[in-house]
Amino acid sequence: MADKDHQNPNQKDPGTGKGPGRPDPSSGGQKPGAPGQPPRVNRAFGLFMLLGLVLLFLIVLQAGQPRRTDTTFASFEAYVQEGVLENIVVGYEAITADPKKLSPEEQQSSGRVPPSTPIRVTITTGPGREFWLSKVDAITGSDFFDRSAPPWWRQLLMSGLLIWILLFAIIWFFIFRMMRQAGGGGGVLGNFGKSRHRVLAKETTGITFNDVAGIDEAKDEVFEIVEFLKNPKKFMRLGGRIPRGVLLVGDPGCGKTLLAKAIAGEADVPFFSISGSDFVEMFVGVGASRVRDLFKQAKESAPCIIFLDEIDAVGRRRGGGFSSGGHDEREQTLNAILVEMDGFESSDQVIVIAATNRSDVLDPALTRPGRFDRQVIVSLPDLKGRLEILRVHTRKIKIGPDVDLEKIARGTPMFSGAELAALVNEAAIIATLEEKEFVEHDDLEEARDKIRFGRSRKSRKIEEKERIATAYHEAGHAVLQAMLPDVDPLHKVTIIPRGNFGGATFSLPERDRYGYGLKWLQSTMRVVCGGRIAEERKTSDITSGAAQDIQQLTMMARAMVLEWGMSDRLGFVRYAGSDTREAMMRERDYSDGTAEVIDQEIRRYAEDAYSDAERILNENWDKVVAVAEALLKHETLTAEEVDTLMRGEALNKPSVSDLLALEARKHKDAASKAPEKKSKPDDEIGPGVVPSPA
Repeated sequence: MADKDHQNPNQKDPGTGKGPGRPDPSSGGQKPGAPGQPPRVNRAFGLFMLLGLVLLFLIVLQAGQPRRTDTTFASFEAYVQEGVLENIVVGYEAITADPKKLSPEEQQSSGRVPPSTPIRVTITTGPGREFWLSKVDAITGSDFFDRSAPPWWRQLLMSGLLIWILLFAIIWFFIFRMMRQAGGGGGVLGNFGKSRHRVLAKETTGITFNDVAGIDEAKDEVFEIVEFLKNPKKFMRLGGRIPRGVLLVGDPGCGKTLLAKAIAGEADVPFFSISGSDFVEMFVGVGASRVRDLFKQAKESAPCIIFLDEIDAVGRRRGGGFSSGGHDEREQTLNAILVEMDGFESSDQVIVIAATNRSDVLDPALTRPGRFDRQVIVSLPDLKGRLEILRVHTRKIKIGPDVDLEKIARGTPMFSGAELAALVNEAAIIATLEEKEFVEHDDLEEARDKIRFGRSRKSRKIEEKERIATAYHEAGHAVLQAMLPDVDPLHKVTIIPRGNFGGATFSLPERDRYGYGLKWLQSTMRVVCGGRIAEERKTSDITSGAAQDIQQLTMMARAMVLEWGMSDRLGFVRYAGSDTREAMMRERDYSDGTAEVIDQEIRRYAEDAYSDAERILNENWDKVVAVAEALLKHETLTAEEVDTLMRGEALNKPSVSDLLALEARKHKDAASKAPEKKSKPDDEIGPGVVPSPA
């Protein structure tokens, strides 16, 4: 891999899943419109629309009433005497009248001015209705309308009470009543209790076990599940029973979901797929309802498979952290899953497959035998697995004859399957942008470096002083990595900026490393120190470019002392706390005196590595200078070129400036040999066509 600017390199029906005579799983086992099952959703929606139209009509009716100005009875009497009112009405609560329409000439000649708006005189309840009728009759000479008390619905409308009654009726119907039915899955809001799974089939995914590589053991274990579903009698012949569940555990990108899709592609049974987060809603109890609905439909469609992706979203350990107790939504959902998995009968051919990368936080009741009988570890691929994964993904692209997939597999330790797929895709994109006919080995190398460390920034302008410091920094790493016997072999070194790094020294491991030896650790720590030492000796200054080196050195020394028992003073004892990633405060089970010894041992490892690396570089300073000057000239050196320079030989290789000058000369010659094109006169240029500025 690479020591990237001082970074550790080893870090039945295809569509529905129904068979003949089997109910549709997505309909809860009942056909729409079956007898005894009225369409509740349509009926409720129609009632809602009717109430809404009535409410809208009442609002429009009230808004359409003319706006009247309240006045006193004396003013009303004066208007009547002047004869400027018409349509006088004595109602149940008020006397209303409209202004008489008079032209400006009539108003000027008579001196009468009608009110600007319709008027309204409120009738007090003290004197009684007959009193006001007699007074208006005397004033108007019986020229008025007598309207009796309005009906009850008119009174409700006039008071606005009907609007509030309708509003509260809607709230009661659609909130309180329907929320009580949410757990049972009835009504409009009852859809919250329905499971949101997808039913996949062989034709849906298009992925089989042939598309899964690098995880042979995990593939074999789940293949047994598929065989059991296809031929259960074969396994029951000796008294075996179907496993309850399979838990896929592995780092992100290792292929857990891909493996589940391959199961759906191989098994000729319904495949219910749902994420753990799909169970959780804002309403308490909805998650448990969806679990019950999912398992109910699965049992009706047996034999089948249920796939719960990211189960840690609902399967976390109960009673810890910031949980609110037994009424927490996630805990209720987990309890429902536990009960449903225990409720399987021996004849229920339903298998639950779950995937997570946080198995340490799952509840013990979920991972015990009888629920998830098997835990399949989907680990990072080894060298052989990475080679197989690369072969699978390169089947879809055109690769050149110089591509060495085995070398790429060696140079990608700790890469997951997803990263390898992205590597091949990035290489194809790079080759396409450079207009190549096929993907070359250099494209795969560039894609690997880009995925792990970022895109190279060749256009970045760097001051000469900083460029010299970077060259000697990387030369210090490269010389130590080439000289020390117990480190990974050098692959290449470059001072082209990439990502957040000014340069990089890449290594190429000869094998996968699952454990770390003391000699390898000590040699790697010396390589890490080489950058700062060479940079300081050349420039008489130190920079922040060694920050990643210091972090890597400290992490390695701390792990050697706390976890791996590599300190003579502390002995064969582990001092690191348990790694559950759930504790808010760091756990420490040792005294202050032991803590002081730990600090001293970590510092001793770092100082020994630094002093030893400084001694080696001082003794071989001419080699460092040769590599650094070559980096300044060529920017990138391979391991073979570094060995040539360390032997004191010169490189027969053009520099970057030579290549740029040659490229510029080629463009100049091509431009001079190109025939001059006669431009058309202005009258020959078509309408609307603008001449090219070239």
